[in-house]
Amino acid sequence: MTDEVTYDAAAEAEVTQGHPRDAEVPQEPMSADGLGCHSGAEMQKAARMAGNAEMLDKFAADYPQGPHDKPQSMCPAFGSLRVGLRMKRVATVLSGSACCVYGLTFVSHFYGARRSVGYVPFNSETLVTGKLFEDIRESVHEMADPDRFDAIVVTNLCVPTASGVPLRLLPDEINGVRIVGIDVPGFGVPTHAEAKDVLAGAMLNYARKEIEAGPVARPESGKSDRPTVSLLGEMFPADPMMIGAMLAPMGLAAGPVVPCREWRELYAALDCGAVAAIHPFYTAAVREFEAAGRPIVGSAPVGHDGTATWLANIGDAFGISKDQLAAAQNAFLPAIKGALQAAPINGTITLSGYEGSELLVARLLVESGADLRYVGTACAKSPWSADDAAWLESKGIKVKYRASLEDDCAAMEAVQPDLAIGTTPVVQKAKQFGIPALYYTNLISARPLMGPAGAGSLAEVINAAIAGKERMGKMKAFFEDVGAGDTAGIWEGSPNRRPEFRAQNLKKLERAEKARVAANGGVKC
Repeated sequence: MTDEVTYDAAAEAEVTQGHPRDAEVPQEPMSADGLGCHSGAEMQKAARMAGNAEMLDKFAADYPQGPHDKPQSMCPAFGSLRVGLRMKRVATVLSGSACCVYGLTFVSHFYGARRSVGYVPFNSETLVTGKLFEDIRESVHEMADPDRFDAIVVTNLCVPTASGVPLRLLPDEINGVRIVGIDVPGFGVPTHAEAKDVLAGAMLNYARKEIEAGPVARPESGKSDRPTVSLLGEMFPADPMMIGAMLAPMGLAAGPVVPCREWRELYAALDCGAVAAIHPFYTAAVREFEAAGRPIVGSAPVGHDGTATWLANIGDAFGISKDQLAAAQNAFLPAIKGALQAAPINGTITLSGYEGSELLVARLLVESGADLRYVGTACAKSPWSADDAAWLESKGIKVKYRASLEDDCAAMEAVQPDLAIGTTPVVQKAKQFGIPALYYTNLISARPLMGPAGAGSLAEVINAAIAGKERMGKMKAFFEDVGAGDTAGIWEGSPNRRPEFRAQNLKKLERAEKARVAANGGVKC
């Protein structure tokens, strides 16, 4: 006799029981068809069984996981997709579930891609039999037109990676068109920022081998007559020009920005005197620059202190004389200090994001006078941001690498700042508390940060947001009685809660948990 409530005879249906796999018997590659982003552990297991263990180990070393085993932001492949779509004469092909491809292309076009994205569809049969790989190979052969493209980027999303679709077996070039195959699974690449590095590193690796093999084409912009500093990380368009102006007194020039906008810029980026790791998470790209013998300089010229230290480090990398270094510092440091003093920020702030530039923005806020309490970045700890972290921590500011959404929200709730800067869910939660909030990606990182131009760029939008705190309080009070959870919205009368149904479901969950613990030998976890 059981007290379980049933509505039909489905529970009496005969179920065929499976048998455990024999670890000593070779198995066919596991199909991950039907598994979603939430199935990270199972898909990673499938990928290892399908022969991708080495790739996943490399991802784990390059992009160490945080407290969560799956991305908490958008699909990571958006980052690599965006890099490819912003390059001239580069075609993009996605291999993945249709729902994933739809979401990625939608977001890409929302952000202004204005370019077609190729897609190779599949079903369970083509995925497991290997026909999907043949379809991908056929599609790139059809697309490889040297009059239209310099390169074709083929990206495996979660399901093809978990099933072992071997993009490494694609030819390196077809009809003179380069073929670059990468895997960007959500269960191996933690953030979309680091997915940019996956493609940037793969392209730099290809370009470096081309350079080693013989002469390569000159970039359309030509070659600088001064030693160059390649800039690693996507920035506001004015920032590279400002960096170039700060380098000029030392006899240096700003080189290309990686990720690049055309293939030939990769050659110029590798042909530099040093690399500025403006964004510190480009592990694969740094590896390629180091293989080319290029020194790496961390941090960036943000604020007065950051600019002074960065220029000195660049000078050391190039062996610049003290007089030249002093000329560069004297030309810009007073202007930066003046800009900071002219645009002060007054208020308590918590800051979080997943772009990789969070520590740079934090430095700028502190030098602008903000009372910054917490900085969270979804990216991993890196030697290229160590100076930034040390500077912030010396000011008593909590710095959290691989910060989870829970970390960011907990900091915001604990501090109760005048302004919360963060990702969409952090902003949403802050506004529920009546705290003014700004979305980091669109409103903060999309502004100049370097040199005198960056020094005063944040004050206006931040001070305006802080000034809206009273308005936020009025809005919170106005909507106070609307409800939350299952009582959200406007009701005519009270909602029908049916507590007896909840009690039944709770009992079912308790019985299931007891059965699980018993099957696990009495161990709860």
